[in-house]
Amino acid sequence: MSHCNRYTYWLRFCYSRLTYSLEEELSALHLRKSAVSDKILNKCSVIFGIAFASQVSFFESGVEKLNKKKIQSEQTKKRVAEAAKSLFVQKGYKATSIEDIVNATGSSAGNIYYHFKSKEGLFLYLIGEWDREWEEKWQVKEPLYSTSVDKLYGLAEHLVLENLNHPLTKAADEFFNNAEKASDAEEKISEMMAGYLRFNQKLLRQGIENGEFAENNVESLAIILDSLLIGLSQHSRKLKREDALALYKSAIDVFILGIGRNR
Repeated sequence: MSHCNRYTYWLRFCYSRLTYSLEEELSALHLRKSAVSDKILNKCSVIFGIAFASQVSFFESGVEKLNKKKIQSEQTKKRVAEAAKSLFVQKGYKATSIEDIVNATGSSAGNIYYHFKSKEGLFLYLIGEWDREWEEKWQVKEPLYSTSVDKLYGLAEHLVLENLNHPLTKAADEFFNNAEKASDAEEKISEMMAGYLRFNQKLLRQGIENGEFAENNVESLAIILDSLLIGLSQHSRKLKREDALALYKSAIDVFILGIGRNR
């Protein structure tokens, strides 16, 4: 239930309780059926009704303004993010400054820092959007693979198709190889890495549970798989797509050979 609905419900409850209490009072005085009591009750009902309607209208108007402001703020955030993304793609991470983003968007530096604490924070937001889009596409593909082995090969293919030529790949390499990062950025990166490991753990655990992979330490295997995929990503940057796909397939062949039940 929204805040507006809760408040409206509360006002209606108060209105009904006041009306009910008034009826009880009049009944106790044996005036409920008299013309006087009905007249008083009707007048009070009108007064309470007007007060109730006024409060609801005032509150709903305030909520509408807040929602409108929130929508506008979100639109500004997306507009800044899209402009910054274009600049990062064109110029790279280091060469793009906040001043460049100010000039491209027409927003003030203060407005940009309101939505994103820093250039690092802005870039991590873009990486987060990239991850979200990647995962949404994977969730569509995953049901097409009937086994965990097939999912590993599908994952490798998905990584090549979605990451190899992504517009932000070059800027991302530059960003992650930059040794100077604020503590909050490091924390955000750690959270992202933990998410990648949880993804790997889930896939590998399914393979162990259905008997495709030998019993093993899933946490360790997830780190090994992640390290393998990161290394492949670095070494396949300049390869043609078909060569990158073949390289990833070979790597998954070796990985499965090491964790399979028949090793």
